[in-house]
Amino acid sequence: MSMSDPLGDMLTRIRNGQRARKHVVASPNSNLRSNVLAVLQREGYIRGYSHEELRPGLSELQIELKYSDGEPVIREIKRVSRPGRRVYSRIKDLTQVYNGLGIAILSTPRGVMSDNEARAANVGGEVLCHVF
Repeated sequence: MSMSDPLGDMLTRIRNGQRARKHVVASPNSNLRSNVLAVLQREGYIRGYSHEELRPGLSELQIELKYSDGEPVIREIKRVSRPGRRVYSRIKDLTQVYNGLGIAILSTPRGVMSDNEARAANVGGEVLCHVF
């Protein structure tokens, strides 16, 4: 059976893994998921991620979660644009997440980037998720 929201599935795996105090969670691999994880790593919300080849043509991502003083670094991770309701934003209409303490991850014509990177590049796009 195919999955209707693969990015939402990965975000839920991260959320559930942190609640269970896991150090590593696994998720199926895709380019969009890898790009979102690269943004989360650049912004300091996860330790890192790696690709693991299960068999030819099938790989998964090993996501290393990050904790600070025993508490998860990601307090809230929420999907904004879903398959049933896409949310697009121009850069001047993009609101800050928790007054700039969190980030929004956008899919832009220049690739997947955080809201700060998108403001610097002066480009808008689809708001994928909010992270705080």
